[in-house]
Amino acid sequence: MPMPILYSFRRCPYAMRARLAITASGQGVHLREILLRDKAPEFLAASSKGTVPVLVTPKGQVIDESLDIMFWALRQSDPLGWLTLDNALMKTADSLISRADDEFKENLDRYKYASRHLDSPPDQARNQAALFLLDLNTRLAGTPWLLGQQPSIADNAIAPFVRQFANVDRPWFDSQPWPHLRHWLDAFLASDLFASIMQKYPKWQVGDAPTPFPQGAPDAPQS
Repeated sequence: MPMPILYSFRRCPYAMRARLAITASGQGVHLREILLRDKAPEFLAASSKGTVPVLVTPKGQVIDESLDIMFWALRQSDPLGWLTLDNALMKTADSLISRADDEFKENLDRYKYASRHLDSPPDQARNQAALFLLDLNTRLAGTPWLLGQQPSIADNAIAPFVRQFANVDRPWFDSQPWPHLRHWLDAFLASDLFASIMQKYPKWQVGDAPTPFPQGAPDAPQS
């Protein structure tokens, strides 16, 4: 039976979260690594948005939103229990992810890509983004993961963006008063799951042999 196709870019946080969920679910796909500065016509034909990730199912369904891909994978199989949340926790997860994708991501872009946003001083954007991180640090004071003792969809949807923020100026990030957040991020980065989705793949070209992904679903990261 044909495999789903995942168009991805290794360093994109949106593509990371999709690969995390696919790996956690154990759902196999054929990965096509895309260069965003040189987008394959087949990729653009699948989704005119031209952004990763894009999943094409064997039936031709195109899913081009990263959260939708996460839910697609986890609703087929969720052995790590990322969606095993009661209604209240799922609402909290939705709220945290929405804040990360909206206000935090906007300020992250203005901070990381300051030369593209001359109307907004990067320090101002950084400080605005830090308000969300302080909230996460408070939440993590009592539990190792955002919603309890085990990772959930919230951790894995948000952590790639916190990683991107931290990497802009890691010494500054490490000097801030959020020890619980740093421990959480370090645990995520040290996990077998994260390591498995960050393998390097060559740029996909027409005629290349299929690239199976993932190589196997590792255990959940430990706190």
